[in-house]
Amino acid sequence: MDYLYYLFIALAFLAVVLLLEGGYLTWRSSQGPAAKRLKKRLLQVSAGWSDAANAPLLKQRLMSESPPLQKLLQQFPRMRGLDQLLLQSGMQLMVAQFLSYSAMTAIGAMAFAVLLNWSFPVLLLCAVGGGLIPYFFVVRAKNKRLKIIEQQLPETIDLMSRALKAGHAFPGALQMASTEGVEPSASEFRLVFDEVNFGVPMQQALMNLAARVPITDLRYFVIAVLIQRESGGNLAELLDKISSLIRARLTLLGRVRVLSAEGRLSAWILSCLPFAMALLLNTINPGFMSILWTDPVGPVIIAIALGMMVTGIFAMSRIIKIRV
Repeated sequence: MDYLYYLFIALAFLAVVLLLEGGYLTWRSSQGPAAKRLKKRLLQVSAGWSDAANAPLLKQRLMSESPPLQKLLQQFPRMRGLDQLLLQSGMQLMVAQFLSYSAMTAIGAMAFAVLLNWSFPVLLLCAVGGGLIPYFFVVRAKNKRLKIIEQQLPETIDLMSRALKAGHAFPGALQMASTEGVEPSASEFRLVFDEVNFGVPMQQALMNLAARVPITDLRYFVIAVLIQRESGGNLAELLDKISSLIRARLTLLGRVRVLSAEGRLSAWILSCLPFAMALLLNTINPGFMSILWTDPVGPVIIAIALGMMVTGIFAMSRIIKIRV
């Protein structure tokens, strides 16, 4: 009982510290010196540009609101990739915030393992699993956002093609796609249009778009536009062909997903069934499964079984994953 009391005091202290830190970061993000310098820089660059929808253009490149922490994070080689992942997910998160969430979930998982009196190796495993929870959420948000952009891409390209046929230049077509398009694809083309207005070359702005949105169809669009700008030709007709090709591929992909739905469901059932049965048997009759970790041969059997399960899951994932 005393153990739970001290744990409650520690968690309450952590909650108060995080509340104070959140209040300070909220004030600093709007009234701090870094926010004032950023506003001044935007006014100098854009000569009065004050569109709030485009304000994250420079903020998204920061890893933290704190300059010392920003310099520290820049020294790690993997932080740029993590920042790119957060940018692709569409979440308004910085790297420092993401790392703090990962640390909190890891601490929460460790506290749960301590309450259940689990062994130290299991405690470390729970900490690693808890720390990866925010990463899985970010990856899921990234895949969902990229899928939506891929489905919206034919309509966006058709909109740009109609703008070109109406007599607009390609930057005007980008502006029309950013203002009259649907989110989240409109925000990506808005960044391209803003970069071009701020003096970034068109080629570099389009390459930045292909790096932010790693979709094969979008890369085909960027390559086609860049080649057309070098060699010439009817860009509106080229965009029409690209949009029709993307629609045909998405239609074929939908048919393939329908035909492979049964196989994917079977793979999920076969992957989850051994772990669900082990948990159920251990709950109903703990003595029946306890021999696996009390007998010296038990850990070897568990390791072999897990290796075979991982191999089977990998094989099933390769079978049901059909590229179109």
